[in-house]
Amino acid sequence: MAALFYTCVALGAVSLVAFLTLRVKKGGLQALFAKTTTSMLFILTAVFASLAAGGGALEKYGVFIVLGLICGMLGDIWLDLKYCHPDFSDSYTYGGMVAFAVGHVFFLYAIFSVSGAAAVSPWYVVVPMLAGGVFGLIAVSLDKVMKLDYGKFKIISGVYGGILAAMTFSCFAAFMAGGFANYMWLIMFIGGVFFIVSDLILSGMYFDAAKAKNTPLNVVLNHATYYIAQFLIAASAILYPG
Repeated sequence: MAALFYTCVALGAVSLVAFLTLRVKKGGLQALFAKTTTSMLFILTAVFASLAAGGGALEKYGVFIVLGLICGMLGDIWLDLKYCHPDFSDSYTYGGMVAFAVGHVFFLYAIFSVSGAAAVSPWYVVVPMLAGGVFGLIAVSLDKVMKLDYGKFKIISGVYGGILAAMTFSCFAAFMAGGFANYMWLIMFIGGVFFIVSDLILSGMYFDAAKAKNTPLNVVLNHATYYIAQFLIAASAILYPG
């Protein structure tokens, strides 16, 4: 299973490069196919990583990571559909953001159910959740400073940002609670950081008041950081302490 895990990671890197090239130069169905292929590969990466780790990793941890990644793939599809069906743009945007938020809830469940951080101290749960809420509130409160116009998406953006940040901070809290010994949580944390960076870039592309940030460079940076995040989260299961 370890060989299949490394194969998926390698194929994912190739598929990502192909997707970014097609997305910037051509777009269309070829880019969409490459994007879907890359997403399927990070899901398979999580499956094979869990199976390679053994010790019930798939049942106790990997299954929730896989569910979260599937939600990410669905969210990605819905956000892309807004360009295919402009009349339903708002609905697809809401759907995509909700799907990603649900995915991060699955990640949170995986963290709390396996790390045992709450048993060490409730503060390892309470502080990351509160910090996530503060992050989401600050993110949407600084819209004028960042020259963004969230419009009708301000509330969902704040809620989503809070959940994503809480997931990221919870990974580091789990790493701390375990005496910095389980690097699975460090990998998850780094993945969360890449996710936050990706979404900050995406916020500029979607909500920039001047509509000037939807550039090829930002498209590449947004997708590159997003897929790095998903592959890191998927790969974390290989370090499951079975």
